[in-house]
Amino acid sequence: MTVTRQDEGAQIHAPHRPLTDYYAREEDRRGWVSRVFNGSAADYDRIERLIGFGSGPWYRGEALRRAGLQPGMRALDVGTGTGLVAKEAAKIVGDPRHITGIDPSPGMLGNAHLPAGVRLVRGRAENLPFAAARFDFISMGYALRHIADLSVAFAECLRVLRPGGTFCILEITRPEKRLHAALLKAYLRSVVPWLAKLSSRNADTPALWTYYWDTIEACASADAVQQCLRGTGFARVDRHLSLGMFSEYRAIKTA
Repeated sequence: MTVTRQDEGAQIHAPHRPLTDYYAREEDRRGWVSRVFNGSAADYDRIERLIGFGSGPWYRGEALRRAGLQPGMRALDVGTGTGLVAKEAAKIVGDPRHITGIDPSPGMLGNAHLPAGVRLVRGRAENLPFAAARFDFISMGYALRHIADLSVAFAECLRVLRPGGTFCILEITRPEKRLHAALLKAYLRSVVPWLAKLSSRNADTPALWTYYWDTIEACASADAVQQCLRGTGFARVDRHLSLGMFSEYRAIKTA
């Protein structure tokens, strides 16, 4: 389940409990996450290609198509990072000018390699600087675990999505089978940080990939994420699961 706490009278729905090996309190999460993402940004795409054996672009494109992204749509990629999802979205819609990416990390945005015309904006999912009903499609690729408040972020996505539009969240989830979970943990928490240490330029890069697994292991369940989407006001919420760990949450904004 999501972590729920009281903060100045409001309920906060965090995606996971505070991970005190990295920061002392939930309130310290934003500063720590910002520092490690900024520091590791120059290494991010190279390590991602390495750990995914080059399959990432193909999978992202297929997932976006399964969710209903089509040529001509205007799409927003929330938590775009270095633009890996936005790049595939631009290929599908056919006009890079129809793609906007938003991320809080200037380091990640500065290391994005995207087709000319894609618009990049610095900002957070909890406060999207866009007009209501602006986009036909919203994606969030592997950023859910780093959001401070899922309910607030989902409500913002609902606001800027046009009626009938789709919200698609791509996320790695902990496999239900214990052996598969143990193998994935060994790979992401031990092998990948070791590879990152050998090939990275920044000391923060291995820490990011260790943290990557720990957020997967601690993250809210798939049922909790879907419940939060419904509670925010989304309809036709479902989840497509690939290889027991790649979750694609899809939700529609009704008229």
